Amino acid sequence: MRDPETTKNIILKESGNLFNTQGYKATSISDITKATGLTKGAIYRHFDSKSDLEQEALRSLGKLMFTELGTSIREAINFQAKMEAIFSFFEDYMNTPLYEGGCPLMNAAIEADDTNTALRQQAYNMLAQLKASVEKLIDNGIKNEQVQPEVSARFYSTIFIATLEGGIMMSKLERNKNAIETTIAHLRKQVFDISI
Repeated sequence: MRDPETTKNIILKESGNLFNTQGYKATSISDITKATGLTKGAIYRHFDSKSDLEQEALRSLGKLMFTELGTSIREAINFQAKMEAIFSFFEDYMNTPLYEGGCPLMNAAIEADDTNTALRQQAYNMLAQLKASVEKLIDNGIKNEQVQPEVSARFYSTIFIATLEGGIMMSKLERNKNAIETTIAHLRKQVFDISI
């Protein structure tokens, strides 16, 4: 007999892959039971509803992304190296994705409209965490005299994230790395320009 935590993690992993590849609306509980080998009852013992499962699955995908990014950022020795860790994560994502189906933040944000406010809120929370992380890197760069003091962390975090997400989207559609490599080359120049 499986322990409850292991079962819950299996459900989150398999449903996260399905939601991220097929879409949240298109994925049924029956799809999840097939992928996990569990019954609907077993799934509903761990999650109150499909909406609850969607939110937790997205949160789990986000945790995986932030853990991977966080490790690389902590290992970097200065602002430019920390930003390079972010760029490398996005660039490497085309060859070795952490999960199937593309960026979970982008996928959830596109699908979550006014009819799924809970999923939209979870996607928003994930974006807010990413923005706050990049802003903190820039603010710390200013504090450590590695970034020009007049630089707006809020402005640049928006530019960096929007450009990276756009580059991933274009590269996924075009099925090559040209767009993400071009956008990262531009962002590297931006980092160089704001650095001391």
